[in-house]
Amino acid sequence: MNEIDLAFTPALDLAQLIRHREVSPLELVEIYLERISRLNPQLGSYFTVTADLAIADAKAKTELLTTTSELPPFFGVPISIKDLNAVVGVPCSYGNPALKNKIANHDDGVVIKIKQAGFTILGKTATSELGSFPYSEPTGFPAARNPWNLEYTPGGSSGGAASSVAAGLSAIAQGSDGGGSIRGPAACCGVVGIKPARGRVTQAPVGDRLGGIAVNGPIARTVADAAAMLDVISGYFIGDPYWLPDPEPSFLAATQTKTSTLKIAFSASLRPFGEADDNCKQGVLKTVQLLEQFGHQIEEKCPDFSGLVQPFQIVWQSGIAASGIPAEALQPVNRWLLARSGSVGEYLQSLAVMQVVSRQIVAFFDTVDILVLPVYLHSPIRVGEWANLNPEQTFENIVNWVAPCPVANATGLPAIAIPVGFDSNNLPISVQLIGKPAAESTLISLAAQLETANPWIQYRPVFAL
Repeated sequence: MNEIDLAFTPALDLAQLIRHREVSPLELVEIYLERISRLNPQLGSYFTVTADLAIADAKAKTELLTTTSELPPFFGVPISIKDLNAVVGVPCSYGNPALKNKIANHDDGVVIKIKQAGFTILGKTATSELGSFPYSEPTGFPAARNPWNLEYTPGGSSGGAASSVAAGLSAIAQGSDGGGSIRGPAACCGVVGIKPARGRVTQAPVGDRLGGIAVNGPIARTVADAAAMLDVISGYFIGDPYWLPDPEPSFLAATQTKTSTLKIAFSASLRPFGEADDNCKQGVLKTVQLLEQFGHQIEEKCPDFSGLVQPFQIVWQSGIAASGIPAEALQPVNRWLLARSGSVGEYLQSLAVMQVVSRQIVAFFDTVDILVLPVYLHSPIRVGEWANLNPEQTFENIVNWVAPCPVANATGLPAIAIPVGFDSNNLPISVQLIGKPAAESTLISLAAQLETANPWIQYRPVFAL
């Protein structure tokens, strides 16, 4: 297998190649680091490349292969970590230039689990400042770009994570999602992104400052890779305020489980936002067509999300104030959002309203197994497309682009974004599947069924070849 093929090989397959001594962890890391060195200056996937640490870790793992056969599931497989999560001894900037050289003194809980699973960390991927925006162009950093067309964004805030996977600069990636920040980049870059159910993946050791709307999750080339990574990062961490039991059987096993006939709702139009553009709409309709062929029961309907908009925005934007970064050190849109932040009382009132409305939306799933929606309401924007707008206009554009995503964050429901094709700009088209509470297994099983009928892993960006 040549180096390009290895770089685009699914993470689970790489793990097997390592177990069978067909490739070493050191060989893999060197392949990815060479690609990062060559392509990242144009792509901007990584803020920080931890080459020395990755090589040292890969050398140790390569030596360990000669002495043991008891290996964790992703032993020696290279991964990237989003630069909103701490890795001990590595800078964690949160997309803010003032924090570029601030070295983390601990591993986040999700990073601990990633290390325990045997992954080798290649570096920290690009994010928007504080994870606030659905594009990854923070001041003081190179803009992250979409490997399918460098003029366009890879999305945000896990834009670097998704572009690193799509371009073969990592085998798999960790991301986080507080309003679509895994699903949006996965959709923009044509990869798989899972936003897990609330309580599935730990936020340790930090507290949850956003009422449970944000969660860590996987970004991968295949549904199986994403499912297997979700298996290893899931589970209780000491002191978690809420958590879910481990799935039985595993999420990876769900990819091999044939789903029974499901009741599936769909819509390409969302109240109060309106209809998706033609590309996103066609993605939904194409998916529904396949689901009908599989024998599932299909109905066009969708809850009204109007009641979520204002309380969700107040809860979400409170994260900027919670960061403790002074206004003068923030980008203009974050500075404007900080100025709009209300009192603690307003936050708690909005959180309560969001939870009440969420109960009504979750009740929709009493008679529905899956809701199929667009990921975003229109195709990816160009890099810098909104740079000259004032903060209010920019925020309005953001809200009307990412509208299908925050419902899963507000309600705590699981969701998955999967590719379904390409548009006229050679940019991926994706859909998201939203499931019942804690029902990632059903989502994963259905997504695997769609992947088999419409395989996408053979597609690679020309830029990355």
